[in-house]
Amino acid sequence: MSAERDVVQVPDDLAFASFRQQCESAQGWQQQYCKPEIGVWVQAASDSKAVHRIKCRIELKDVSAETVYDVLHDNEYRRKWDKQVIKTFDIARLTVNADIGYYSWKCPSPLKDRDVVTLRSWLVTDNDYMIINYSVKHPNYPPHKDLVRAVSILTGYRVQSTGSKSCSLVYMAEADPKGSLPKWVVNKASQYLAPKVLKRLHKVCLKYPEWKRKNRPDFKPWLYPEQINLPTMSLAELSIQHADSLENIDESGLSEDKNGSEEECGSKGLKD
Repeated sequence: MSAERDVVQVPDDLAFASFRQQCESAQGWQQQYCKPEIGVWVQAASDSKAVHRIKCRIELKDVSAETVYDVLHDNEYRRKWDKQVIKTFDIARLTVNADIGYYSWKCPSPLKDRDVVTLRSWLVTDNDYMIINYSVKHPNYPPHKDLVRAVSILTGYRVQSTGSKSCSLVYMAEADPKGSLPKWVVNKASQYLAPKVLKRLHKVCLKYPEWKRKNRPDFKPWLYPEQINLPTMSLAELSIQHADSLENIDESGLSEDKNGSEEECGSKGLKD
């Protein structure tokens, strides 16, 4: 999604094709973490560009693409396993494959916690499952005084089936966290947090089928649009959330709180 565009639109096939291409491209990315089944790449922010980009990939040999896709969508399950979530909920329906949602999450101490309002859309084609989002302004959900409103320029997932019970997952985020982040945050995110988050996602995916059997097993509105009970809203009620319209918080001078819990580190990397 272009931050320069002022008209809110539901992503079309070209937008998903572009996201797929970016997931596959190696050009301009620096690998920060490399293990047999997990890789993390970054494009660091420059002096002229506040945006940080991160791309993560994990090979899952014992989880189906369908299960991963369900886990990424299921807010009820997220509230159970995501220790970093403060609040997460869907706000309104736009189309059968697009909605507006809110998510707030804990950041590593001593940074301020963040939140985001996004337009999310999803597409399933053959063995390919994609979810992408970008930030919008919703009239009923302005920035909160106790949180820093982050901006997603383009964030999403691509899940590819590699077998009946195996898949690969790519997570990519181009976002402005609104704050001159200290270097330790960027390094920790790419070299420690992202791999940890991917491993945790793997574990919760393994547990999901059993959990779902006991918790509204047939309720999957992301697969069955007739189950969506959100209020509908018009795109005209929304506008693009530009980063430069938000207050910039300078956190560059903050040092890492060594006493903070490892689990305290924000896992926005898991919210689509």
